[in-house]
Amino acid sequence: MCVGPGESSAIMKHLTNGKTVTTGKATRISRRDFLATAGAATPFFILPRGSFGAERSSPNDMLNVAFIGMGGQIQGHMGKLTQHHVLAICDVDEEQITKTKAQHGERVAKARSYADYRKLFEKEKSLDAVVIATPDHWHAPICKMAMESGIHVFCEKPLTHTVSEARMLRELARKSKVVTQLGNQGSASNNFRRSLELIEAGLFGEITEVHAWYPQHHRWPSGVSRPEGEDPIPASLNWDAWCGPAPLRPFKKGIYHPFTWRGWHDFGSGSMGDFSCHAFNLPVRALDLDYPDRIEVSGTKLGLESYPLSCTIRLHFPAKGKRGAVTLAYYSGGDMPPPEVTRELIGTFGEVPAYGCLLKGNKGLLQAGLWNMDCYVKLNDEKKFFGHTNHPAAKEIPVTIPRCSAGHLGEWVEAIRTGSKTFSDFDRGGHLTEIGLAGIVALRLQKNIAWDGPNMKAPGTPEADAFVHQQDRTKWL
Repeated sequence: MCVGPGESSAIMKHLTNGKTVTTGKATRISRRDFLATAGAATPFFILPRGSFGAERSSPNDMLNVAFIGMGGQIQGHMGKLTQHHVLAICDVDEEQITKTKAQHGERVAKARSYADYRKLFEKEKSLDAVVIATPDHWHAPICKMAMESGIHVFCEKPLTHTVSEARMLRELARKSKVVTQLGNQGSASNNFRRSLELIEAGLFGEITEVHAWYPQHHRWPSGVSRPEGEDPIPASLNWDAWCGPAPLRPFKKGIYHPFTWRGWHDFGSGSMGDFSCHAFNLPVRALDLDYPDRIEVSGTKLGLESYPLSCTIRLHFPAKGKRGAVTLAYYSGGDMPPPEVTRELIGTFGEVPAYGCLLKGNKGLLQAGLWNMDCYVKLNDEKKFFGHTNHPAAKEIPVTIPRCSAGHLGEWVEAIRTGSKTFSDFDRGGHLTEIGLAGIVALRLQKNIAWDGPNMKAPGTPEADAFVHQQDRTKWL
């Protein structure tokens, strides 16, 4: 359950992007009654299946949930939803299905197995919600079909593989009545929400720089070209379907599937795609960042089919209202912020942390951590960082944002049951994804670009369009 000091206008601003919403349990009507009273001029929107009451007698009953993409990440999600009914599991690799059944035993013994997500949505008429943890290039098509089918959706980050896909899901989320949540789990942490409160209270003054960093990419290919040759495709794997909307390529054992797909631009977005939805979450929300107008990139071994060996991406956001310009920098693969930025951390932690997100204001620093789960405060006249609970000035700032004891996934379930808002729905999460993937556009172009976020364009650089709008194979869509 998410709890707080009351649903004040300040709290609801965080949950609704400043829009007025009505919370509480929705009135349950039949599909027939709804269609009978809806006129041809009614604006388009999608109602969730459960809202018609045909499958469940009460919104507080257990949900019928499906899981798509049965790799390692989704197993933890299944473990957190043990009170709900696993209706179906889906993966193009039968071996992943087998491993899931062995791991979860009786809990999934009666779950129906699918190799094709389209058949799952077509046949499982009582399905309420779906959790998606496929490779990135599959996120948008599956999310779109689920939402258009009236199914609530939790999707791992980044929300999509391209900027245009993120915009499409944002627009669909605004029309849809289904509950959505992006899998940037730090959004539910108490420290993330406390950091928001401290920034908005002005504790750090005007924040002009944000520095986020991740070490070498030891878990996936980086700075390498596609290997030559072809290996036999395992009998358990439908390789054509795994590639799906991406261009088909020869199968190579251990190179793409499982997990190592993230390093290849056709399937993932490397370190930037993996962590920007975490690291940028706090500054984008707290500083009300819309779109960067300029993006700068540098690195080693750029321009290959895989993410660079190392790189730095700087996104420059123009001034807005009373806020000045902000630079948001992401470093990975060994690139790090300048020593003058990170030396303040050494006095407290003994070294520069391997992962981090440091926000720099004219009154002090906030070390939020890459996943925004830390909240260490250091004001200009102080020699070291303090946890916010031990910092005198921080302790004086009131709590204004609800805390979420149910966790990120639990908040999504609670919102399905009650009609409340999630903290990182696809509209907000899609905006965050757009910002991160705009950096990928510049990285793949291997040059600095101007960026027109509202129109998803790099002015004067028409070749950017190929990376903004993915050319899909349609066979599996």
